[in-house]
Amino acid sequence: MPVPILPRIWLFLGGLAGLLAVGLAAWAAHGLAPRLDEAGHRMAQSALTMQGWHALALLATGLLAERRTGRLAHLAGGCFVLGMLGFCGAIWWRLLGGGSLGIAPLGGTLLMAGWLLLALAGLRRPA
Repeated sequence: MPVPILPRIWLFLGGLAGLLAVGLAAWAAHGLAPRLDEAGHRMAQSALTMQGWHALALLATGLLAERRTGRLAHLAGGCFVLGMLGFCGAIWWRLLGGGSLGIAPLGGTLLMAGWLLLALAGLRRPA
């Protein structure tokens, strides 16, 4: 029986998000640090923390999606990806001088929705 592709996509995106979080952390600490004030350092740390946690959440989503029926885990994965792009992406955009995009609150809301959907998916019976 073939394995559905979507759980593997969540696993791939989780691994990629983790890779990028580590790379961005190194860059923020060594290349970006001299250009940031204290507030900028806190913003970068917030983006890195959220990206790291949600990389793990995507890995959990992929594993759960392989074992559960329904769309809840997949909706959670979509929320995590869009939320990371909205929240973390908006912070990095601002730090790099692009100004405020105004989407960080929406990104944060999507991240929270992803956790709720993942929790609900966990209540479903295994496939």
